[in-house]
Amino acid sequence: MGKVIGIDLGTTNSCVAVLEGGKPIVITNSEGGRTTPSMLGFGKSGERLVGQLAKRQAVTNAENTVFSIKRFIGRRWEDTEEERSRVPYNCITGRDNTVDVKIRGRTHTPQEISAMILQKLKQDAEAYLGESVYQAVITVPAYFTDAQRQATKDAGTIAGLEVLRIVNEPTAAALSYGLEKQDCDQTILVFDLGGGTFDVSVLQLGDGIFEVKATSGNNHLGGDDFDNVIVRWIVNAFREKEGIDLSVDKMALQRIREAAEKAKIELSGANSTTINLPFITADETGPKHIEIQLSRSEFETLAKPLIDGTIEPVVQSLADAGLEPSDIDRIIIVGGSTRIPAVQKAISDYFGGQVPDRSVNPDEAVATGAAIQAGVLGGEVRDVLLLDVTPLSLGIETLGEVFTKIIDRNTTIPTSKSQMFSTATDGQTSVEVHVLQGERAMAKDNKSLGKFLLMGIPPAPRGIPQIEVSFDIDANGILKVSARDKGTGREQGIQISNTGGLSSEEIERMRQEADLYADEDSQQRELIELANQAESLFYNYQQTLEHNAALIGEQLKGQVDEKAKTLEAALNDPSASLEEVKASLEAFQKGLFSIGSAVYQQSNPDMTPSEPQPTADSPSANDRSPSRSLSTQDVPENGEVQFDDLEADDLAHEDDDFDLLSKPNQAASPERTPSKSSATGEFDPFAAGASQGSSSEEDDGSNPFV
Repeated sequence: MGKVIGIDLGTTNSCVAVLEGGKPIVITNSEGGRTTPSMLGFGKSGERLVGQLAKRQAVTNAENTVFSIKRFIGRRWEDTEEERSRVPYNCITGRDNTVDVKIRGRTHTPQEISAMILQKLKQDAEAYLGESVYQAVITVPAYFTDAQRQATKDAGTIAGLEVLRIVNEPTAAALSYGLEKQDCDQTILVFDLGGGTFDVSVLQLGDGIFEVKATSGNNHLGGDDFDNVIVRWIVNAFREKEGIDLSVDKMALQRIREAAEKAKIELSGANSTTINLPFITADETGPKHIEIQLSRSEFETLAKPLIDGTIEPVVQSLADAGLEPSDIDRIIIVGGSTRIPAVQKAISDYFGGQVPDRSVNPDEAVATGAAIQAGVLGGEVRDVLLLDVTPLSLGIETLGEVFTKIIDRNTTIPTSKSQMFSTATDGQTSVEVHVLQGERAMAKDNKSLGKFLLMGIPPAPRGIPQIEVSFDIDANGILKVSARDKGTGREQGIQISNTGGLSSEEIERMRQEADLYADEDSQQRELIELANQAESLFYNYQQTLEHNAALIGEQLKGQVDEKAKTLEAALNDPSASLEEVKASLEAFQKGLFSIGSAVYQQSNPDMTPSEPQPTADSPSANDRSPSRSLSTQDVPENGEVQFDDLEADDLAHEDDDFDLLSKPNQAASPERTPSKSSATGEFDPFAAGASQGSSSEEDDGSNPFV
């Protein structure tokens, strides 16, 4: 077996390493550098320039030089408007509404561009090792979505590499830090601020186990953004002084971008720097030059929103891990942007003055960690176990636009979980499984990952078919979803490889809105669950009337009809409070229970109170929690029932075991707006019972259908 290399495929710079003698070694490129710019240029004759060569000609060939392609990989067109506005090359809409790059008349996908960078790293590794390289471990930001991970893996395949594992960047950095410290139990926080992404992970280290407790981050916060605040400052200052807008001049903007990056780096070691760009443009009065002074304090003021933005994921990750700042033994900082003094100070201040650990090279730690993981997979490193997590919850949409979680965020991967669902209407022969990612209670507020149909379900009454939905996340964090009709064995599935991904704004919105609107989400979900219960009760009531009309007195039926109308009115009234709907539902439940008691009394006149028997429709004791037996003592001799004397939970209705899946293309209204029913002529609620799904990790059984 040949060597397995570790690759940090970065937004601005990439790095490759290999394990030799049990230690990771960073491989220098053909130009002598230990990192390679993640840039690709196309010359006039079609020649391809990668890395440092591409960077050298970027100013004079701005429109044909691609950089920061990592910000487009695995993402949809509508999610990348801000990023597209910042680059000089031509972005076009690709297949499936993705972002492609058109250079000199030829279209390239982000996977292809990334593959060209990977090929350069692969060639440098082969030159160093003196042998061919076919396998690699590649790192990605912890907050990369399933689509972005799959796209990165595809890029490796295009480059001629078998990607053995996709590893989260902060986790790889932790491996680099902790390889020689396995005998020491400690809790560390990895603060990874790179060129284009930002991740925070909390890990527990000890006995060779690297266990991720929580992760958070921002896929669009990095060194590029710090450069851009300087670029905007220069452009605005020049516009005010000369009245010329340099943002429309791609060549000038590329020069300013490079000068801004240089100024940022210089300000990490100096209190001020001079930005000098002669002959930046010209007008009728002659050539124009830029010569402007930027102090560190002014830069820190410009970048303050970005610096403050690095602390929010730290707070989130600690909260998810259930830890306080004082519980962190070491703060490991990686990524070139952590060299900014203001960033280091912000970290130290939040942790009460604790100085971040800078024992690992911030530019190389991720690549060396990937090389260590490559050594683990290749058998060179033993007694090291890496346990990573999924950053956001995963689930499906159930009837009423409810987001039903199947795998919670920060679940250790690989993992596999299943949950049982059923149909929502009588005779339903197919269901649509809509896979979502996020933290909100309603499906519309989360990110869609994909949809698929399970067809060929035999027609049956609602709630009878058993449909098992299974989620499987592999060690790369890539998701596969399948649905199987347990009655027929028919199965359908999907690997989430669609190119649309989560933007950093969407992720932050999910996080923040999950807290800000937690009460609203809870109330909306509870209202839908009440509507679900009401639909089941109306269905049961109609069935009871059809089959037992002769056993139900008109007076009792009239009382229950009134309760049904009251409940229907509450459900149809948008201004009705949650308590009003609950009260109406409980009253109708009591009425149905009284009808059941009356029917049972009429059909079993000799039944005594001491001889309770299960009804034909009741589940066994093994299937349901105990409920009160129905007997003649529940019905007064005059046939009238006092609803207030009955418990609200005396009626066990049929559809409490499973969330219900809608028909394909059946759009549930986000408002709780019932419609007319052919059965009653009045009401057809849209929702279903609550889920009681099972995890394949915990229980091999399934809930019974009634």
